[in-house]
Amino acid sequence: MVNRKPPGIYVLPSLSRESRNVAYRAWILILTFLVYTCYHMSKKPVSVVKNVLYRNCSVPIKEGYELEIAPDNTSTTFCDWAPFDQPNHKQLLGSLDLAFLFSYAFGMFFSGHIAERLNLRYFLSGGMMLVGIFTAAFGMGYFFNIHSIYFYVGIQVVSGLVQSSGWPSVVTCVGNWYGKGKRGLIMGIWNSHTSVGNILGSLIAGAFVTTSWGWSFAVPGLITFGIGVIVFFFLVPDPEDVGCDMPDQHGTHVVAEHGTNKTLNIDPTEPSETSPLHRYDVEQSYSSIDASTQALIKHKQEKPITIWGAFFIPGVAEFSLCLFCAKLVSYTFLFWLPNYIEHTAHYDAEKSADVSTLFDVGGIVGGIAAGLISDNFGGRATTCAVMLILAAPVMYIYNLYGSLSLAHSIGLSFACGTLVNGPYALITTAVSADLGTHKVLEGNTKALATVTAVIDGTGSIGAAIGPLLAGLIPVWNDVFIMLIISDILALLCLIRLVYKELRLDRLLGCTGD
Repeated sequence: MVNRKPPGIYVLPSLSRESRNVAYRAWILILTFLVYTCYHMSKKPVSVVKNVLYRNCSVPIKEGYELEIAPDNTSTTFCDWAPFDQPNHKQLLGSLDLAFLFSYAFGMFFSGHIAERLNLRYFLSGGMMLVGIFTAAFGMGYFFNIHSIYFYVGIQVVSGLVQSSGWPSVVTCVGNWYGKGKRGLIMGIWNSHTSVGNILGSLIAGAFVTTSWGWSFAVPGLITFGIGVIVFFFLVPDPEDVGCDMPDQHGTHVVAEHGTNKTLNIDPTEPSETSPLHRYDVEQSYSSIDASTQALIKHKQEKPITIWGAFFIPGVAEFSLCLFCAKLVSYTFLFWLPNYIEHTAHYDAEKSADVSTLFDVGGIVGGIAAGLISDNFGGRATTCAVMLILAAPVMYIYNLYGSLSLAHSIGLSFACGTLVNGPYALITTAVSADLGTHKVLEGNTKALATVTAVIDGTGSIGAAIGPLLAGLIPVWNDVFIMLIISDILALLCLIRLVYKELRLDRLLGCTGD
């Protein structure tokens, strides 16, 4: 086995085995949190800057600012940024989302496949640095006075491709270090990086949007590039790289001891390691298997699976289709919510960006709540279904009353974020990790990135379609009808899995287990 051990900071010989396991797991959680915070932070500026690429020039750009005067005293588009100053501006702005999200979805199906065959540290750090470069490149259009739609669409296409390097990599890293026991809660908290990144992206972009919008892209790009450098030197993708124990991937209280092919049963209800019965079980299990056979088994287990093969893992197809609909809703809010708030509540671009962050604050609460509930009650699909049922009426109420006052906008944005992002967060984290370590894979540790990529890649197609349709549909009421229909379709995708979970719970209750 090739030694992939990262640089010296990860060698902690002075710590006990258990302390070293805890230290590395905490570090992986923190570092991958920062990584995907940056990925989402770099996605957000486009939705904020849309409001100044095309706006009503007959009103001040911000409260307290002087009104700009058109050269001919009649134009209301003189202050807009060409080519987005045309009557078809909404379609042009939508094309930016379309270019990014479809290339992201395309790249997602292959990034997991590639990540399983490369060192994750190199793959993730290289992807991050490229994300930083191309995020900043979009802002260069402001500084170099570029007005070609092909420039901006081209940047979005490449940005989408390099953005796809992130999700399969970080989920694989966390899945490699954390077992199934409390995965929903841990990943629910960890997945708040999505909303934290959106919030930071909105605040950073909002700080520059009315004065020099190029910095709305340049600053997130520089930060992302810097974190990419840190990842290159300090990421440990796998516990075996540093001699740590492998986690329990199936909730069976069994973990792999580093350096051996044995497993340790740590269930307190079973015989201890020192008991004669335990030693007899271990010896009988492995004494009949010679070293070459063990090596062959390990090689077979770690053979990467195909993209098509991932679809046949039980539950992958249902959750992939559900995520298609759920991300359609979530990403429509992600890319169009500031614009919707500005046009319905009539706030300026900076205030609209600030208010839209409440959707992401709600997303943090929703992701943690979904993970905690699913851990305690054991039903990932049922948890998603309940939140999807509640999301539809809340979105309807938000469209009716969200613009009445600042309090209405804040409260309903928060509620929508909680219920819309809860299922999305649970599927992309704990569910993906569960399915990527499913029992049918027989311990194959190289399947997680592909399964994650397949699920999120399917969802990303929906994420591309939602903002596209929002750009094409002229009336906001019709946009919300589309979102509610998509939410209901997401619910229908999970009906079979919900039935199985409820039936299993009933059977376990009858047997007293």
